[in-house]
Amino acid sequence: MTKIRSLSAVRILATVALLGAATVLRAQGLPLAPPQNVLQLAATGTVEVQQDILSIAVTTSREGTDPVVLQEQLKKALDAALVIARAAAQPDRMEVRTGQFGLWPRHLQDGRMNGWHGTAELVLEGRDFPRITQAAARIQTLTVARVGYDLSREQRAKVEREAQSLAIERFKGKAGDLAREFGFSTYALREVAVNLNDQGFAPRRSAMAAAVSREAAGMPLPVEAGKTAVTVTVSGSVQLR
Repeated sequence: MTKIRSLSAVRILATVALLGAATVLRAQGLPLAPPQNVLQLAATGTVEVQQDILSIAVTTSREGTDPVVLQEQLKKALDAALVIARAAAQPDRMEVRTGQFGLWPRHLQDGRMNGWHGTAELVLEGRDFPRITQAAARIQTLTVARVGYDLSREQRAKVEREAQSLAIERFKGKAGDLAREFGFSTYALREVAVNLNDQGFAPRRSAMAAAVSREAAGMPLPVEAGKTAVTVTVSGSVQLR
């Protein structure tokens, strides 16, 4: 009986020693055995939506030898455009902001300075497409340089939520299906990451805008917004059970 008790005591001491050693290894950052039955997977959710923001940039360029005179010319052209644009502006429908404005030295092929080049830009942006195109057409001192489309903050947030919910449901469904295919009944989430990928289109130069003539001034620019795709990816690992 004494011998059996002694053997039991030895086993208990050995178990405690092993547990203590594992704790020490973990505390020291030493590698432990890799987790078993862990599955890595990812799922995506994509939602397409019509772009609801129009952006039109109108610009002008000037060249000359006197930077002061050149700057004054650009300022007058921009001020005249601002008067028209501000009269048409309306909160949440059409916003007005100035863009690039500056002067740069102009050089000959041999490197010598040969005057100055300057540009001024005004941007009309908002949800009201007819208002924006009509305002741009009424501006005579600047010409349309580029047209672009985007999503409003409200529309973007709504679509992101929809894409995220779709990605999460697909992740959960995929994890459950794979668990059963591997012979397990369920799974537990270990870690997860959610990433957004907006596949929108960058503002593009309009071929018609580049070819606008003075005879066509005053006519609204025809525009047609396209769609953009918002994709959310959910990736992570699950413990099969």
